Amino acid sequence: MSQKVFLISPEAPLHQFAGAGEARQIKAGGIRLGTLDNTKGNADHLLAFVMDGMRKLLPVTSVVSLRKNNPSTPAPKQVLDQLTAEADFVVSAMAD
Repeated sequence: MSQKVFLISPEAPLHQFAGAGEARQIKAGGIRLGTLDNTKGNADHLLAFVMDGMRKLLPVTSVVSLRKNNPSTPAPKQVLDQLTAEADFVVSAMAD
């Protein structure tokens, strides 16, 4: 008697990178940083730690810090639009 064995691979398919977006020129004098907090516990502390480190390494002219409504949904379009308009580089954090 023969039995069938079904094997399931837990590996996810490789992520397909969409490619580089529009090139941005950093204005003379420094970089505008943005942060996106996903509202999980301690994400704000992690972002503050990262921003402090970046300020020591880069000439930072401004930081815009925004939060998502909750960790399980994407950031609203208005939040992403504001980050696009006001930041040259964005760091997003999740923590627990």
